[in-house]
Amino acid sequence: MTTTPLAVRADRAWWRVPQRHVPVLATFVLLLVMYGVGVSQYRAFSNIQVVFNIFIDNGFLLVVAVGMTFVILTGGIDLSVGSVVAMTAMVSASLLRDGVNPALVLVVALLIGPTLGFAMGCVIHFFDIQPFIVTLAGMFFARGMCTWISSTSIPITEGFWTSAAQERIRIGENFVSVSVLIALAVVGVAAFTLAYTRLGRNVYAIGGNPQSALLMGLPVGRTKIAVYTISGLCSAVGGILLSFYTLSGAPLIAVGMELDVIAAVVIGGTLLTGGSGYVFGTVLGVLVLGVIQTLITFDGTLSSWWTKIVIGALLFAFILLQRLVGIRKK
Repeated sequence: MTTTPLAVRADRAWWRVPQRHVPVLATFVLLLVMYGVGVSQYRAFSNIQVVFNIFIDNGFLLVVAVGMTFVILTGGIDLSVGSVVAMTAMVSASLLRDGVNPALVLVVALLIGPTLGFAMGCVIHFFDIQPFIVTLAGMFFARGMCTWISSTSIPITEGFWTSAAQERIRIGENFVSVSVLIALAVVGVAAFTLAYTRLGRNVYAIGGNPQSALLMGLPVGRTKIAVYTISGLCSAVGGILLSFYTLSGAPLIAVGMELDVIAAVVIGGTLLTGGSGYVFGTVLGVLVLGVIQTLITFDGTLSSWWTKIVIGALLFAFILLQRLVGIRKK
């Protein structure tokens, strides 16, 4: 039996989907399936406020994941993000407790992350040390600073901070928080930077092949330092948003967040080896994690550890998918 020309064209049309889009499409399909399961199992799951709540609960994670996307696109890794988030929240809570002006607190908090990120980027580039080791040192430093600031939780009662935390932006009968708007703004700026600026093109080129990028005369060192600075800045913003979310700073807050962030980025389709990935995919990855948590909450009988189990299984699946896509490219 011979294949008809129409069938051949349809078969070839499927393979016209660029391979770099396959992981992102897989994440999108997974998200739709998970949401469909939720809607079919729980009537309240179809309420649009449930979707908004996922963004509200994960706004700080989304911002940190955007910064991690830049780093992983260059083939690097940043293990310090969770500790930097905690240190930013602790510094903010401590300064507010001491009566420092909130505007000054915001400036100081926003300088913490990029300063540490810049320092780590310089060490990685100039001393040619693996990012894993350098950012691990940054993680221990930032977490140690949290405990040095205070060994106990510091509540935030300052007026501006509590107002920002409790502000609700109405969208019809539903609402989102200020943190969601900030997170979406960060996503928009990051997506534009990667798609339409020289820095974005350099990030993809370095992740694709660092040696070729160097031979082409691209600023490899400067770009690597920049992405770790950006990751630090996103972590600082994430720390401020987390302090809005919890209205406190605690030395053990955000422990393990770096693993959730890496999982979200990889599930969102960004290759761990660098050179391929999108901020939109990272948004989908964060939403997948949020939907998993929401499904477990709606069920009410499952332990929160099931979130880790499911995320681990998905991470294995997407790493395998990335490997298969990589093999087909060869």
